[in-house]
Amino acid sequence: MRVKRGTARRAKHHKVLKRAKGFIGRRNSVYTLAKEGVQKAGVHAYMDRKKKKRTMRALWIIRLNAAVRAMGMSYSVFINKLSKSDITVNRKVLSDIAMKNPETFKEIVAKIK
Repeated sequence: MRVKRGTARRAKHHKVLKRAKGFIGRRNSVYTLAKEGVQKAGVHAYMDRKKKKRTMRALWIIRLNAAVRAMGMSYSVFINKLSKSDITVNRKVLSDIAMKNPETFKEIVAKIK
């Protein structure tokens, strides 16, 4: 006796087509094309989750560099002096302080100098 898989196949196809909603052309309605599109979208999503971490770190460094240069110091010198003095604050928090509380950031820079 053969297995016909009607319900299981329909459910599988429906799941893929649901994830392909919003794709352009036949990619959102034809299963074989949608499957390919969903697969590629997943690959890009995975890669970009990793890439996001890099771009955010770069943004924090750019913000810190701008804030520190306004106080007459370069970013590399700032980070070097920060590590030599025992202040353990990461770049994310430092850039946030530099943007939202410039007075506090000035105090940190003064303590390092």
